[in-house]
Amino acid sequence: MNTRYFTSIGGNRHVIALSIARMAEAIGNSILFIVIPIYVAELPSLSFNWAVPIMVGVLISLYGLINSILQPFMGALSDRLGRRKILIQVGMLIMGVGTFGFSLADRYLHLVALRGLQGVGIAITIPAAMSLMAAVTKKETRGGSMGIYSMLRMIGFTAGPVIGGFILVHFGFNAVFYTGTAFILLALVLVQWWVREVPVENNNNAAKFKIFDRSLINPGILSAMVATFIMAFSFSMVTTLENEFNAKLGIDALGFSIAISSMMAGRILLQIPIGRLSDRIGRKPLIIGGLILMAPVSALMGEVTALWQLIALRMIQGLASGAIAAPAFALVGDMGKSGGEGRQMSMITMGFGFGMAVGPLVAGILAVAFFQLPFYTAGALCLVGAFVAYRNITETVTRKKR
Repeated sequence: MNTRYFTSIGGNRHVIALSIARMAEAIGNSILFIVIPIYVAELPSLSFNWAVPIMVGVLISLYGLINSILQPFMGALSDRLGRRKILIQVGMLIMGVGTFGFSLADRYLHLVALRGLQGVGIAITIPAAMSLMAAVTKKETRGGSMGIYSMLRMIGFTAGPVIGGFILVHFGFNAVFYTGTAFILLALVLVQWWVREVPVENNNNAAKFKIFDRSLINPGILSAMVATFIMAFSFSMVTTLENEFNAKLGIDALGFSIAISSMMAGRILLQIPIGRLSDRIGRKPLIIGGLILMAPVSALMGEVTALWQLIALRMIQGLASGAIAAPAFALVGDMGKSGGEGRQMSMITMGFGFGMAVGPLVAGILAVAFFQLPFYTAGALCLVGAFVAYRNITETVTRKKR
């Protein structure tokens, strides 16, 4: 690739190293998306007498909930220690242990404990990785840098469900768990080989180890957190309802995995251009536009009658989420204060984690009333998020006059 062009879109050695490592980790993590609903339906539930969608929703949501709750603490720890690389590796190791543990589980409660362990691992990993990303990028090209990071992670999240669905159909559950573990350990090795620690220039903001420091938070950061929460809430709902979609559309785990992964296609193709566009026209218009686009697409998800319709809507949902994610991450990076990046970036990743936690749980509960209700709820919430972003986000990009 032309070095000058590569630099102009926000690429550098640190960005690529972190992005590829997170891509491998995303493959190992997302492999479980397809397996969990089917695995839960086949395991004894002990004293639980809940509907399967609710049990699946609890299991999927637990991971995101623990991840979100711990992220502010882990962000503060990252700022305090200034040792972000080792925190990334520790988190990935914990995630790998949790994923391998699925091969030994034979009760629902075992899965609950393992998902909790995975939540702890990702909570350690994400704030440290995003803090390092904020430290090694420049404001002028930060949207493009975050686009590269998001694109490679989305490639991982796209490949994971398809790999998981294929392996499940042909080789069984344990093969999926072993494969997921292998990818996460590969990510850990890549971090060791390729990622270099970047010293924190000014650690005064972390001196008192404040988990929540009001001087680091403003309405723009909080609004970006709300936007990423709603984005994740909207696109994560379908994972809980895999069994229902399979029955409604007459598909198997592989077909559903293709639909799940199709959301990432739009992001993979357009994430870098969208990130660079946010460097030129600003972060705010893209975040608002993405939420407005996601509203009708999410609402229509419950109305699909064929696999191709689900795939098409998921692709548009991916485009909308791409317009939210990279600009939102870049926005918080623009507002970052040296020594406080871990806590500031953890706010937006916490919003994403809560969305991933609450979306599947709400979907499982609301779908008991009727199948379309979760998706109508997500559509309405996207419009609320667009209004919040419009009112509270202050643009950080100054347009240059021609």
